[in-house]
Amino acid sequence: MAPTHALRNTPAAVVLNALEALTEKKVPARKRQDIHHLDPLLHSPRQNRLLAALSEKEYETLLSHLELVRLPLGRSVYGACDLQKYLYFLTEGIVSRFYVMENGSTAEFAATGNEGVIGLATFLGGNSTPSQSSVVSAGYAYRMRGDRVRGDISLGGRLPHLLLRYAMALTIQAGQTAACNRHHTVRQQLCSLLLASTDRLHSNEVKITQDLIADELGVRRESVTEAMGHMQGLGVIRHSRGRVVVLNRAGLEAAACECYAVMKHEQERVASSCSQGHGH
Repeated sequence: MAPTHALRNTPAAVVLNALEALTEKKVPARKRQDIHHLDPLLHSPRQNRLLAALSEKEYETLLSHLELVRLPLGRSVYGACDLQKYLYFLTEGIVSRFYVMENGSTAEFAATGNEGVIGLATFLGGNSTPSQSSVVSAGYAYRMRGDRVRGDISLGGRLPHLLLRYAMALTIQAGQTAACNRHHTVRQQLCSLLLASTDRLHSNEVKITQDLIADELGVRRESVTEAMGHMQGLGVIRHSRGRVVVLNRAGLEAAACECYAVMKHEQERVASSCSQGHGH
């Protein structure tokens, strides 16, 4: 794996930097803080499923340690081998976890929406990972220092248990993705990606470029263009520059590989596990 500074000029880095430059306006620090002060009115920590599963007492204890942050499209939450000091509990948007090879090629192995958290290394004790975590759909998150959660383990808090449960779900997702990349077509993978994205965004529209899809799937852009054109020809989706709308979800599910159903089932198991004991 190349060091982080060596990845700055790779094709994947260029795509992500371009997206960030196009979507993120340069806001003075003071104004940016003012925006964050207003956002909690629209973005409650309870919109994250892990935080929503906490008892009222534990939730109130954590509130003063949570800081709302904006996640613009293309932002790198953590680069490869970055020291992970914070846990990011997403309330909106999608963050992709992927590897970048020395030649600049990429492949996603897991994605996180408001069902989960970014920065588990700070909780598990590894402090860093060789993968990157970048925003592929803009949103918000509440961040909290990892040492704050580690201190709760000895106190028997519920959050450490939820984080371990989510870490297991990520392991399953990564394994399923590896099998999917090896055995399923680009068209099948594209359909699964779009289904998972619409689930996490709670919308039939996904704002994403073909370049970014190619980066996530670890394939050539031309392959994505062919797959998108085929699905649009069937009337299943409609795509334009940086935007995909699902017109026929049943048709999209029929064209997807079984990996989508497997990973969706695992997400539902995590949600069910989180809901057990809520409020106690």
